[in-house]
Amino acid sequence: MIPLSILELGRVRLGFDRRDALENTRALAQKAEQLGFRRIWVAEHHNSPAVTTAATSVVVSHIAAGTKTIRVGAGGVMLPNHAPYVVAEQFGTLETLYPGRIDLGLGRAPGTDQMTVRALRQSPGNAENFPQDVLELQAFLAPPSVGQRIEAVPGSGTRVPLWILGSSLFGAQLAAALGLPYAFGSQFSPQALHQALAVYRANFQPSEQLQKPYAMVGVNVIAAETDAEARVLATSQQMTFADMFRGQPSLLKPAIDDIEAYWSPQEKAQASQMLACSVVGGAATVRRGLKALVARTQADELMIASDVFDFSKRLRSLEIVAEAAGAAQSTPARL
Repeated sequence: MIPLSILELGRVRLGFDRRDALENTRALAQKAEQLGFRRIWVAEHHNSPAVTTAATSVVVSHIAAGTKTIRVGAGGVMLPNHAPYVVAEQFGTLETLYPGRIDLGLGRAPGTDQMTVRALRQSPGNAENFPQDVLELQAFLAPPSVGQRIEAVPGSGTRVPLWILGSSLFGAQLAAALGLPYAFGSQFSPQALHQALAVYRANFQPSEQLQKPYAMVGVNVIAAETDAEARVLATSQQMTFADMFRGQPSLLKPAIDDIEAYWSPQEKAQASQMLACSVVGGAATVRRGLKALVARTQADELMIASDVFDFSKRLRSLEIVAEAAGAAQSTPARL
């Protein structure tokens, strides 16, 4: 099996607080490290009551300080919300503190609603500058050139690995043109997955960072002792999506036995479309599902998202996934 990694949002669970969520995020990373997962990334989302990873670089440091070998990064920083110079300083500092372990995934979306974009003092039009901002950030992370008057300190010379994130063809085209690794967000938006991967691979231009295409595919994976138990655990994530469609974002709720009694047919259809790239079941089901996904996509790496309310069962889910996949660390690292 190819390398496995984790995408984490620091979900706040009903009955628990935000500090619990952040401490669980660190504990999850520690468990993932023990199991041989390649990396753990946290995502920048704003104005969401259940997500605690908005200050992405701070959470990356929190995780990295509690681990030793697993790569830690942003999946991603929403670059239109930030000056590339500041991002270079932040992630250059992280690379200086935790050398050889920091990743920087970059997204083009704001990661929030338009009202919050204004609260961030940003313009919705900033997304149009994304390609130029990526190049500017890359330059600030490179060794300073002779006569360079503005230097990111720390940052310059750290060469923090950049990734392009996306769920459409735009990110695939940009990653290919810049010769950067590409991570597709199929865990929430799988519709363009295969077309985006084809565009990325067909148009890839080798770069100093990467000589051949490297594609990571997002997938929701919830594993348990049996298929039936896993389906019950998955209802927490399904309720989160139903609440989102209702315009009532909520904290992560305990699993329920009958999801059909919770959501409407329309909500079920919407959620099922967004969660189509999911593997839910016991060890055998997970093994078959992951192998089939890799066969369909020829992914170089899988990034797993898993919203499970019971934290002990979430840790057990990771164990089952690692066992089913056959040791995530068995493949030599290329990135």
